[in-house]
Amino acid sequence: MTYQFCLEIDISLNSQIKISTFAPYFTDMQKALIYFALGTVVSFLINYFFLSSDHIGLEVYYAVAFGAAWGVAYYLDTPDITLPKKLGLSFIVMAILVFIGTLIFKLELAIPSILKFSMVFVAYYVIASFRATKSLRK
Repeated sequence: MTYQFCLEIDISLNSQIKISTFAPYFTDMQKALIYFALGTVVSFLINYFFLSSDHIGLEVYYAVAFGAAWGVAYYLDTPDITLPKKLGLSFIVMAILVFIGTLIFKLELAIPSILKFSMVFVAYYVIASFRATKSLRK
């Protein structure tokens, strides 16, 4: 498997320079999985080192919820998917998180995963709304 890397400089009419020095050509699903993995690892490391917890499994579960939110938000960040579909799919993922969390832990411990997921999901689109393209992909 080979990946192509390029240096892209685009000077548009409004004098903005766009430079992407490290632009591997991954599919959208691969990029979403990268967001998921990085979000999970970063969240776990922050929680583990700065917010010490007695239950390491619970911290892993919350980190997976955090990473899932970034991955799903990135994957759904396309104009082809309507807002009701984005909201519906995010609710489905939240329901899956609660179901899995309830199987492994108690319901009271699974609920914070919804809060983490929804905060990250909303934050992704709030950050995207400040951009002219209304997307973090472009």
